[in-house]
Amino acid sequence: MTKQYHILNGDSLKDQFPKKINGEIIVARECLVDGNVKGDNIEEFFHSRAEFIASYEGYTEQDYYDKTVPEFQKMQGVIDNAEVNFWFEDDLFCQVNFWFVLNLLWNSSQNKTIYLIRPKAHNQYGFGGLNEMELQTVYEERTLLTSLDKLSCLWKYYQNEDFDNLIKTASELESDYPFILTAVKAHLDRIPSEGNLGKPSESLIQIMKDLNTDQFNLVFREFCNRESNYGFGDLQVKRLFDDIIKNQ
Repeated sequence: MTKQYHILNGDSLKDQFPKKINGEIIVARECLVDGNVKGDNIEEFFHSRAEFIASYEGYTEQDYYDKTVPEFQKMQGVIDNAEVNFWFEDDLFCQVNFWFVLNLLWNSSQNKTIYLIRPKAHNQYGFGGLNEMELQTVYEERTLLTSLDKLSCLWKYYQNEDFDNLIKTASELESDYPFILTAVKAHLDRIPSEGNLGKPSESLIQIMKDLNTDQFNLVFREFCNRESNYGFGDLQVKRLFDDIIKNQ
């Protein structure tokens, strides 16, 4: 019997994962959309990420090595001829994690069958808005991933800030995976330029004006409504929010 794996983007989906679906669960506990992602090899990359994650209040470098690294090591250990199911949504947060995990598996071994499972409709709730039966349905309607060589390159282009090749490859993949190009464009839009802080920060400033408030919980809630394509959690938005407040 073919060994089956399920790679989930975060623990929340693990908690609601349908019991009827068989296979080993591995969790990507990362937010690669935020912070330093440099590293010439996996060890240097883990070191960069551990240092960055420790900048979040309540997290330490050891937390990263205890909770995140072991899951990535499990991914590297996925056996040949396995069937791997990627449970990732369309927003930029999920997509960057997806690109990394796919690259990790591709470099470990190319002898795997890989499927992508996505919610039917993209919104701020994603998988979290689906019940067990609906999760079972999206699993049954999973998509076999092709062009894995091109897909695996997305991470390296993102990591190395090779924007030209990132959007070129996303455009080449658009007919099969249009959501990738949407995510790439969202990433490019968030890069600051002269006189522009990048779309997420500019959106936060506008929200604060529209709501006439600098209460983070109110601003964060509205940001999730307006900019769901980023998929940012409170930690990512709070970092941007604090910078804006500091520089007012």
